Amino acid sequence: MNENLLPFDIGPLNPSGYQILVCFVSFGIVYVLLAWRVLPRAADIVKRREEAIYGVAADAEQVRAEAETVRAEREAILAEARHEAARTRQRAHEEGLELIAAARAEGQRERARVLAEGAVEIEAARTVAEAELRADVDLWGLAMAERVVGEPLAIGSADGEGPPRTAAN
Repeated sequence: MNENLLPFDIGPLNPSGYQILVCFVSFGIVYVLLAWRVLPRAADIVKRREEAIYGVAADAEQVRAEAETVRAEREAILAEARHEAARTRQRAHEEGLELIAAARAEGQRERARVLAEGAVEIEAARTVAEAELRADVDLWGLAMAERVVGEPLAIGSADGEGPPRTAAN
C-alpha cells in the first residue's frame, strides 16, 4: 500500500498515515494543555484587564460626575458672590450719593449762615461808618467852604451848645 495519504505525488504536502497520527496525537496533547492550563490563565488575565480598563473607566466617569457637580456648586457660589458684590457696590454707591447730598446740603447751610453773618457784619460796619461820617460831615463841609471862600469860617455847634467851631478845631 501507499504510505502517502493521497495517491499522487505532491511532495512534502502529502503526509503518510503515521505522520497524520503523530500530528493528531500531538495536536490533542497541545490542545489539552492549552485548554487546561494556558487558556484559563489567559481568560483570567483578559478578565482582569477588562475589569481594570472598564473599572477605571467607570471610576473615571464617577469622578468626572463628581467633579462636574463640584464645578456646578462652585459656579453657583461664584455667581452668588458676584451678585452680593454687585449689591454691595450698589449700596456703597447709594450711600456715597447720600453722603455727597448731605455734605452739599450742609455746605449750602454753612454758606447761607456765613453770608447772613457777613451781611449783618457789613450792615453793622456800614452803620458805624455812616455814624462816624455824619459826625464829621459838618467839619468837612466847613473845611471845604473855607477853601472855596479862602478865609476861615466859624459856625455854631450842631447841638447849639459850646463855642463855635472852625475847621482847625
